[in-house]
Amino acid sequence: MSDATVLALDLGTSGLKAAVISSRAAVVDSEVVPLGVSMLPGGGAEQNPADWWAAIVKATSALWARGVAKPQQVVGIALSSQWGGTVAVDKAGTPIRPALIWMDSRGKDENRRIAGGFPAVDGYGIVKALSWIRKTGGVPSLSGKDPVGHIAWLKKYERATYDAAHCFLEPKDWVNQKLTGRMAASFDSIVLHWATDNRDINAIRYDDAMLKLTELERSKLPELIPSASIVGELTPESAAALGLSTKVKVAAGGADMHTAAIGAGTVDDFDAHLCLGTSSWLLAHVPFKKSDLDHNMASLPAAIPGRYLFCNEQESAAGGLKLVAENLLKRSNYPELFSEAEQAPVGSDGLMYLPWIHGERSPIDDPMVRGGFAGLSLEHNASHLIRAVLEGVALNTRWLQKHLEENLGRPLKAVTVVGGGARSGLWCQIQADVLGRPVRQAEDPQMTNARGAGISALVALGLLTWSDVNPLVPIAKTWEPRAQYKSLFDERFEQFLAEFKHRRSISRRFTGGH
Repeated sequence: MSDATVLALDLGTSGLKAAVISSRAAVVDSEVVPLGVSMLPGGGAEQNPADWWAAIVKATSALWARGVAKPQQVVGIALSSQWGGTVAVDKAGTPIRPALIWMDSRGKDENRRIAGGFPAVDGYGIVKALSWIRKTGGVPSLSGKDPVGHIAWLKKYERATYDAAHCFLEPKDWVNQKLTGRMAASFDSIVLHWATDNRDINAIRYDDAMLKLTELERSKLPELIPSASIVGELTPESAAALGLSTKVKVAAGGADMHTAAIGAGTVDDFDAHLCLGTSSWLLAHVPFKKSDLDHNMASLPAAIPGRYLFCNEQESAAGGLKLVAENLLKRSNYPELFSEAEQAPVGSDGLMYLPWIHGERSPIDDPMVRGGFAGLSLEHNASHLIRAVLEGVALNTRWLQKHLEENLGRPLKAVTVVGGGARSGLWCQIQADVLGRPVRQAEDPQMTNARGAGISALVALGLLTWSDVNPLVPIAKTWEPRAQYKSLFDERFEQFLAEFKHRRSISRRFTGGH
């Protein structure tokens, strides 16, 4: 089946990517459709699932119209998706309200109530936290930005919606339901409900005690299936909409960070990848279950069966770059902006960007902290602003790196960088300088999630094995850290941490937190 292909879908926050992936994991053709987010008072962030589906149909239609990829060669579909969202659906799988996505923090008060108790540490009841950590590997985010908080908020403030909901699905699992008619969550995608026993990585199940702690009803949650398994075949309706055969099989796919780890080729233990997308993360597969409650990171079930992925997330990376470029500077020509940023000196003449524009998750979970620019003066111009953003995000990555390496018990040998931001050679060099590690740019870095979803489908279909993956993902270029900037960024990093401590103490005055 050397001519067989799979359709890989990457449902991001700002857009939908569709790619046709060959049986050797190469991107045959791709299409992007932008998506918008509704930001609402009180920390709300929503998207309409109907817009997701319309984008999928539009993107696949464009692929077939170009003729580079052939729909008759497609044998499978898999989805990479934003993680930590909630779609409330009726019995037919139709959404009954817009989806609450991973940025939605309206459930923070409910999550704090659910997670609290006496005695408490950092907002968590000790007995509850130990129970969650022992069975799930982590704890609900006090920010409310996960399905536990979303569902609790709906239950309290939209009771009619809650009562009418037949099931609550992650975005990935809703799309899979739309494709196949089956309401199912994979072992990796269900994790942020914090209601499963993950101790046996090959037999994850809902746990009655965890369901009670999270106040979730089992009857409103989907069935569970293994990662990288087949959900089903396309329904006649979805097949017609996508121009495909009803014999096309839909694989479980995975959350964005899980599929990025696959698409980056970093499938071996302790081999790390960094995503520079709207948000950011620095992850590695590990052979053990471990939690770091103090820094909001843990090893959780991976999209590779029988494996763990040491997970964390920082809220804003390229999202902050977009804010500064398009909202403040009123410019959207990013190659031109990056070229200008190269003219600014390393260190941005003392200007520092603090990327906590929508709170933070790791290594400190605080939805109220706010960032901005520190050290801004009349001598700074647009080139300084953009370079400071790139350096500030890299300093945030170094903060993650510090605690990730402590948990792995070893330094990272290198970091494979992926996501739309990885297309910038300047940003790759800055990351290498700040992290003090070689940074490897994966080929087609903006298509990494789609490639990872495609690879998971190829494995699920028996067309590849996991041992095949690493050699199939080329590295386009490697940037080495430059020794002459080590002391500068060591000093800047200490300043960065001090700024966080200071900003955290005053942010609640501006955000209305307590």
